[in-house]
Amino acid sequence: MSRYPESVDVAIVGSGPTGAAYARILSEQVPRARVAMFEVGPTVSDPPGAHVKNIEDAEARAAAQRRSEGPGAGEATVDNPGAVKSGERRARPGTFLLSDGYRVDDEDGLPVAAFSSNVGGMAAHWTGACPRPGGSERIAFLPDMDELLDEADRLLGVTTDAFDAAPFTALVRERLAAVVDDGREPAAQVQRMPLAVRRREDGRLVWSGADVVLGDVTRGNPNFSLHDESLVTRVLVEDGRAAGVSVRDLRTGDVHEVRARFVVVAADALRTPQVLWASGIRPEALGRMLNDQTQVVYAARLRDVGPAAAAQVAASGALSEQSGVSWVPFTDEVPFHGQIMQLDASPVPLADDDPVIPGSIVGLGLFCAKDLQWEDRVEFTDQPDPYGMPAMRLRYTLTDRDRAVLERAREEIVRLAKAVGEPLGDRPFTMPLGASLHYQGTTRMGEVDDGRSVCGPDCEVWDVSGLFVAGNGVIPTATACNPTLTSVALAVRGARTIARKLSFV
Repeated sequence: MSRYPESVDVAIVGSGPTGAAYARILSEQVPRARVAMFEVGPTVSDPPGAHVKNIEDAEARAAAQRRSEGPGAGEATVDNPGAVKSGERRARPGTFLLSDGYRVDDEDGLPVAAFSSNVGGMAAHWTGACPRPGGSERIAFLPDMDELLDEADRLLGVTTDAFDAAPFTALVRERLAAVVDDGREPAAQVQRMPLAVRRREDGRLVWSGADVVLGDVTRGNPNFSLHDESLVTRVLVEDGRAAGVSVRDLRTGDVHEVRARFVVVAADALRTPQVLWASGIRPEALGRMLNDQTQVVYAARLRDVGPAAAAQVAASGALSEQSGVSWVPFTDEVPFHGQIMQLDASPVPLADDDPVIPGSIVGLGLFCAKDLQWEDRVEFTDQPDPYGMPAMRLRYTLTDRDRAVLERAREEIVRLAKAVGEPLGDRPFTMPLGASLHYQGTTRMGEVDDGRSVCGPDCEVWDVSGLFVAGNGVIPTATACNPTLTSVALAVRGARTIARKLSFV
């Protein structure tokens, strides 16, 4: 017998934060609705979708990461910027690279475009940063954007006080603010980074994954089911309306059809257009306006700090208990977003007689907004990828404006490094394109159906009623800030639309 239901009210493709947001809102607002979620990768954590950093045993955590690497499992990975400098194309643990088609001759491409395949998606591996968009990052035609962002904060469990006790966090912010804040609106001044994290009673940090978005209400919903190792190969369309999905059980190879009143494709910004393309759903804007964030990184050693302040604080997880995480917001005048946090060790070898005070080495990262271009896109070929889906080819080029902004970011990050301490290394390092993992725009939202967008303001695909898209690909603006909070906010809007329609069925 099939492990899948014959029919449901809503089929969700993908188990990351946005797919989880649809399941959560539907469980809260229409709990009688039957909802099935399909994920191509395995379950690697308990509860399903939890962040792997919450796995305390190092060997178990590494095993969960390997199981998330899909067709890249077993290949060498790297998890620090220093190793990237060698020029090797390596994915970070828990992810796998696009093996081919990542660059076309005479274009820049996205050489380290990466994916994860596991319940929870990339949210099982992310840094948890949830800044709000500002200026031109915001979607001007959505009047309820702030309320949607508030709801996304709730679903992701966003806080700003998790590192308030860190001894160096106020010092880092003060030094940054001294060179950044002048002339900025309060909302754009240096501040704590909003993070999807909470602190347990025993003091340990718990990072939010899709499990937090799903919440107890979804896990306890008898009408919700989660199916891992299940590849949705296409959306079924009848008479211009979504009618279900075709699913291949990766455990057995069997193919099943699951009928549905509504279908949500939330399979990341590259695989969501892939599913639509494979389904014959090919609006002109599909895959277009692909954009990522170029990323510049540097490091500095905090000056004038002693060991006493940090002696009683132990590091936990990938981010610092000593210097916290600070945020330099994007503005239209300074078009990059800054994230400043501790590095576990100096990227530059220090003398043996020059010991490192815990928390005193901070990493600085600036993310640049892309100059949006219609020709930047993901295309699909007749060749199969490792899952048997249409193989991808990325068309991607930096403009003169992109290069000018990137040069400004290099200059700015040196200025910020000097403000907080002593810069380490001769110059900042520009990460390979695709390293931010913040791919956007490929199923972009539009206010009207003018051929330049895939879906409307409620995330419903223009030409196929009942079909919704979710994820970073829906964001229509050029952003420099981490996109997860925005994409979850947009998923809330779409989920509420389905909930309203189901309430009348």
